[in-house]
Amino acid sequence: MEKNHNVSRRQFLTYTLTGVGGFMAAGVVMPMVRFAVDPLLQADAADDMVDVAAVDELTEVPQAYDLEYEQDQGWHIEQVSETVWLFLEGDEVVALSSVCTHLGCTVNWGTDPDNPEQFFCPCHLGRFERDGNNVPGTPPTEPLHRYPLEVRDGRVFLGTNAQPQI
Repeated sequence: MEKNHNVSRRQFLTYTLTGVGGFMAAGVVMPMVRFAVDPLLQADAADDMVDVAAVDELTEVPQAYDLEYEQDQGWHIEQVSETVWLFLEGDEVVALSSVCTHLGCTVNWGTDPDNPEQFFCPCHLGRFERDGNNVPGTPPTEPLHRYPLEVRDGRVFLGTNAQPQI
């Protein structure tokens, strides 16, 4: 026996509007859920610290070290290599980014003959003090960024995201 499955116009519109409303609600709710959950998922990535150098190797003169790590781009894993300036400020280890805050060029320590005790960006003549603060009157408008760091068992471990100095 075949049953007659006729759907009235009212039922059809009810089903259609319920389906469309459900999709619209999901479109509104899903970004909120992702906003709430994403920081929890990112917390593990933020805790990844990379072993860069032994504290015994550091001096009061900034030295360049390579910070190498893998970064998940979503569709592939990318090998990243950044240059970090490490030095001692008394007993404290300092890790500064080598990226100029003006236009992203690479800064070097002591390469400006007129200012040998400063970081220097040769592209636009940007200068930074030893502590990373930008020299007034030069193109950079903010200090060099600092890497989060930990010292464990005589080794310096750096986070992979340099942060602006406050």
